[in-house]
Order: sequence, then structure tokens, then C-alpha cells
Amino acid sequence: MADTPNVEKLGAAGKAARRVVFLVIGLIVAVLMFGNVFRLFSNPSTPPGYVGYLTRGAIVGKTEFVGLQTGPTSSGLGWMLDVTNISVTPFTYSEDFTGENSVLSADSLKIAFRVHIVWRIRPEDVRTFVERYSTMRPYDSPDRIVEVAYANFIREPLRTYARDEVQKYKGLEVKDNITPIGEAITKRILALTAGTPFEIRSVVVGNIQYPAEVAEAVSRKLAATQELERKLTEIEITKREKDKRIIEAEGIAAATEIISQRLTSAYLQYEAIKAQSATVNSPNHTTIYIPVGPMGVPIVGNLSLNPAEAGK
Repeated sequence: MADTPNVEKLGAAGKAARRVVFLVIGLIVAVLMFGNVFRLFSNPSTPPGYVGYLTRGAIVGKTEFVGLQTGPTSSGLGWMLDVTNISVTPFTYSEDFTGENSVLSADSLKIAFRVHIVWRIRPEDVRTFVERYSTMRPYDSPDRIVEVAYANFIREPLRTYARDEVQKYKGLEVKDNITPIGEAITKRILALTAGTPFEIRSVVVGNIQYPAEVAEAVSRKLAATQELERKLTEIEITKREKDKRIIEAEGIAAATEIISQRLTSAYLQYEAIKAQSATVNSPNHTTIYIPVGPMGVPIVGNLSLNPAEAGK
């Protein structure tokens, strides 16, 4: 019986220890529960260039749509809020038609080219886009959501339209009709996306490439054409020079004929007298001795240096 007090003391100590353990466990559970409850409150944000699709979850029940928020902004602290941000800035995608994807033209020539499309999601239609056109997974980034939607809804129709329009032309006509081809594709893709969240800004066809042998043949033909044009130009220049010389010769002949008709003896005597008068009246005149005939008129004509003939 002497050990009874000690046993009671040990029992009391054990109970106290158990109460401490239970208290610690309770505190840990309370902290964990408080932390989980705290995490149920959030303030999701949307960066610039994005529109946020805001939802509210539920411990029991289903997630509900709350509204859209245009970045940069945040919803404010709320119960179980979440946001899916969708980019509403323009995207530029390119579709390649090269290699095995080359397109046969109307004359069965393989044409390689590229189609560039500029588009975006309409900000006011983000809800429709998320609920009807997107395929979202928990780990998808905002841009990935848009890329998948483009691939599912626009990509294949766009490629089909591009093939159809290019095949309407002969191979060597494609480069000269890039603009009409782009316009035709744009018209068809606009009809496809009418009434949807997809806003098409432009469709451009470019980077037209022909097979190597065709490109070489075109280059040779172009070089031959340029050489022919150069020779034709030289011939034309030579012809013009010939015409010029003929015209000049005809002018000289006509002038000579006119002069020969006017150079009579009387006319030459008249010009000689005028020249003498001008010389005499000039302050710096030079005395010139010329043969004269009767009445001091200058002799005009051929003079013979033979004395026998001169006396006649």
C-alpha cells in the first residue's frame, strides 16, 4: 500500500501529458484548417493585353461564371475566385506549303509558298470563346489556349482555301496574282469566322518558290530576253544615227544649192562694196588692196595669172 501514492502520481502525470499531446494536435489541425480556409480566398489578376474569364468555385456544387475583367486589373479578394486569361492582342501565324505540302498549279507545276494570317480574339467575345471554342487543361498557358483553338477552328480551313485558290492558276501566273489569291482566301476565311470570337485582320500570300529547274529556265529566258532587248536597242540607235546623218546631208545639200544660186557676180560685188564701206568707217580699219574694174567696182570672178590671157 506504500506504493499507491506513487502510482496515482504517475497516472496523473500521464493524463497531463496526454492532454498536452491532444492540445498540440488540436492546434496543428486548427492551423491547417485555417490555412486551407485562407487559401480559399484569392485575388486573381489579369495582365495588360488580356481579358480574364472570372469564375467562382464551390466546395459543394459547381463552378460558376462571374464576369470578364480587362487587364491590367484584378478582381479583389473573394471566395474561391479563379481567372483564365485570354490574350486579345493580334497573333501572326504562318502556314507553310513546302516540300510534301507543295501545291500543284493548274498546269501541274509544284508551287511552294506561305500564307500569313493576322487575327485575334474579340475582347467582348471572350466568354463565348472560352465556353464554346477553347479546350483548356489545367497546365495550359493563356497563349496555348488560343493556339489550340486556332488549330481546331481556323488552321485546316485556311490551308484548304489556300490550296484551292493557288490551283486555279498556271504555275508562272501565280506570282502575278498574289494579291487576288490573298483577297480570295481572306473573303472565304471571313465568311467562316463571321459571328464567332475570331477576328481576322489580314491574310497575305508570299514566298512563292518554283522547282529549281523551272527557276533556272525562267532565269535563262529572262537573260535571253534582256540580251535581245539590248540588241534591238542598239539597232534602233544605229537606225536613228543613220536617219540623222541623212537628214544632215540633205540639209547641207539644200543649203549649198541655195547658196550657189545666190552667189552671182552682182551679189558678190555688192557684198564686197559693203565690206569696204564698213572697213573705211571703222576706227581701227585695215587697208586692203583688191583688184577693181571699171568705175572702181571690185572684180568678181576667176582671174588668170597668164599675162597673155590677162590682156584680153
